[in-house]
Amino acid sequence: HGPHSCSGRMKFLEDCPVQPLIPLYLLVGGVIGSLKVTLLLYDSTRMRQLLSKSVVIDDDDDDEYPWRQNAHKYYIHLTLSLFLFLWFILGNYWVFSVYLPNFIPPFHQPQDYCDKTLYIFAVGVLIISHTVLFLLIFCSCCIYCFSRQRFSSEED
Repeated sequence: HGPHSCSGRMKFLEDCPVQPLIPLYLLVGGVIGSLKVTLLLYDSTRMRQLLSKSVVIDDDDDDEYPWRQNAHKYYIHLTLSLFLFLWFILGNYWVFSVYLPNFIPPFHQPQDYCDKTLYIFAVGVLIISHTVLFLLIFCSCCIYCFSRQRFSSEED
């Protein structure tokens, strides 16, 4: 392995001199995104365990205010989500401000390029993010409209 394995992995951070923040965007976004997904999975499995226990043993929990311990979790999720949203906006700016850069270093300006795989991957990540965001907003609007419709029909 030696000293080259780590520098080899971190080399991609220098693969886009025309906009050095693109590799950083992918790295930080990936790490924080993974952290958020891990926390969500942990919370959902823990909730399932608690629900299965409460069905088996119908006892009053010592803590009558479970939301107190969930408040800090809520703020962690909120902070991570806000960070990821702002990071997403910055990523859009960084990636599309140099849209279709040179993929091969030009002879006269060797710093004016971005690795093709890295750049296309960054664009792909943003397109998927836009799609997911659009679907979330679209589904939320559909659910909202559907629930309003049902509510008004129940009132009649």
